[in-house]
Amino acid sequence: MITVYTLVLGTVSLVSSLVDRRGDLAHWCARVWSWLILATTGVKVHTNGRERLPYDGAYLFVANHQSIYDIPILFTTLPFQLRIIAKASLRRFPVLGWHLRYTGHLLVEGDLSGSAILTRVADLIRKGHSLIAFPEGARSVDGQVNAFKRGLFLAAIEASLPVVPVVVISSRHVMLKGRLMTCPGEVEVVVHEPIQTQDLTRRDARILADRVHGIISKTVQARDPLFQVQSQGL
Repeated sequence: MITVYTLVLGTVSLVSSLVDRRGDLAHWCARVWSWLILATTGVKVHTNGRERLPYDGAYLFVANHQSIYDIPILFTTLPFQLRIIAKASLRRFPVLGWHLRYTGHLLVEGDLSGSAILTRVADLIRKGHSLIAFPEGARSVDGQVNAFKRGLFLAAIEASLPVVPVVVISSRHVMLKGRLMTCPGEVEVVVHEPIQTQDLTRRDARILADRVHGIISKTVQARDPLFQVQSQGL
């Protein structure tokens, strides 16, 4: 069923890119695709803190990364026009890669602070689009939040884009890294207050990265059932 959803909605998304240069229809396809995948595999998402976000601006949503399910989870949860910052290697994937490449997502290689990337980010902001990124660079196997790369936060500072820490809890149990089998389950998404960046400089990028990492890591430690059990010594 997921293959059918991907082929049908991926095709509609690609065709829409010929007439909808903003990518709004393609984003609608991505949200429908995400909802269908979660519903089909029995994944329920509970959201906390979404009311903290005004709907009149663009944001950089920074999330921890546990599973490939994180993308449909966040697309379903966050009611914004979203574009992903992802590795350029994803463009090689049939359908998914084509969708990302031709519908306004940001596929990058190397330095996120390069002028070409900053120009793309600024263009997305002007269109009212928000960005999603996973600064760990790879999925976490055990739920621990790995170190964040600095370049993403430097790009946010250069673009004066508010950074929103977003925490995805327990998605790794839905689909473990390295396995294609999915398991029904419940996932929690916690949305934190936006962090403004207009008064920050390039030298603050590492501090901002560490601040966001701390917020996300502490939330995982406090709310993930596995870490709660470990803290109780059971």
